[in-house]
Amino acid sequence: MKLVKKVAYAAGIAAMAATTASAATNLRIQTHFSEESPNGKLAAQFIDNVQTMSGGEISIEMYYSSSVVSSVETFDAAATGVLDCDMTGGAYQTGKNPAFQFVGDIMGGYDSPWDQYSWLYNGGGYDAAQELYNKYDMQFIGWWIPGMESLSSSKPIRNAEDFKNWKFRSPPGMATMIFDNLGASPIVMDFTEIFTALETGIIDGADASNIATNVSLGLYDIVKHTNYPGFHSMPSDHLACNKAVWDGMPEAHRRIMNVAMESLAFQTSMQVGKGMTAAASKLRGEGVTLHDWSPADRASFRAAAQAAWSDFATTPEAKALLASHVTYLKELGLVD
Repeated sequence: MKLVKKVAYAAGIAAMAATTASAATNLRIQTHFSEESPNGKLAAQFIDNVQTMSGGEISIEMYYSSSVVSSVETFDAAATGVLDCDMTGGAYQTGKNPAFQFVGDIMGGYDSPWDQYSWLYNGGGYDAAQELYNKYDMQFIGWWIPGMESLSSSKPIRNAEDFKNWKFRSPPGMATMIFDNLGASPIVMDFTEIFTALETGIIDGADASNIATNVSLGLYDIVKHTNYPGFHSMPSDHLACNKAVWDGMPEAHRRIMNVAMESLAFQTSMQVGKGMTAAASKLRGEGVTLHDWSPADRASFRAAAQAAWSDFATTPEAKALLASHVTYLKELGLVD
C-alpha cells in the first residue's frame, strides 16, 4: 500500500511539473527605444510586472534599440516568427496598408492621450484595430501613448496663418499632406538631421517630438518659439504579438499581458505628462515663447487634418478605422 501511495505521489508531482512546463511562455520582443531612455525604463517595468504577476511562468527577452531588425521591419519579424512581439508603433507599417496610420497617429484628432485611449477601449477602437492586425497574422495587445507633440520654430507659430511658407522638418506620410493643406513647406528629413538643419537655417522649424524630448535634443537652444499644449500629433506606440504565439498562450498569461499593458499605458502618459509640464515651465523661464492656440485655431488645423484623413484612407481597412474615429470624435464634440 505504501508503495502504491509513493508511486501515486510521484506521478502527481510529475504531472504537476509537466503542467508547469507546458504553461511556460517565453517571448522575444523588440522595441525601438533604448534601454536607458525613459520609455526603455518603462518597458523594463512592464517586463517586471509580467514576470512577477505570472510567478515566473512568462519570461520576456527584450531587444532594445531595434537591435535584431530595423524598427520598420519589427512587425514582419514578429509575424514570421523571427521575434514573438513588436513593441514599436503601427505608423511604421503605413507602407503595408495606410490603415496603420489610424492606429499609429491620426494627427489632429484627439486632445489628450486619455481621449485616444477612450476611443480604443470605449469607442470600438480595439475591435477595429484587431481586425486590421489579424489580417497580417498579428494580435494587437494595446497602446502606450507618450502625449501630444510640440513644434519648434524660429518664427512665431500663433495660428494656422503662420504656417504659410513655413519651412520645417516633417516626418513622411500624412503629416506632409496636412501641412501642405495649410500652406506650409514640409521637408522630409531624418530625425538625426534636425539640429543641424535648424542651426544652419535650412528649415524654420521642426516636427520632432513632445516638448520635453525637444528640450533634451537642445532644439530650443537654437529656436525660441514652440506651441504648448500640442495638438497636431500624438503617436501611439503599440504592443502586437504573433497571432499563433498569442493563441497558444494560456488564457491567464494573455490576461496578465493585457493588464500589464494597461498599466504601462497609464504610467507612460502620466510620467510623460509630468515631464512636459516641467519642460514648459523651464522654457518660459528661459525666454522661449509658448503659443497656446485658441479653440478656433485648433479647429482650423483639425479641418485641414480631416481633408488629409480622407485622402489617406485609400483601403477598406483604412476607411473603416477612420469612420470609427470620426464617429467617436463627434461623440466627444471634437469634429462636426
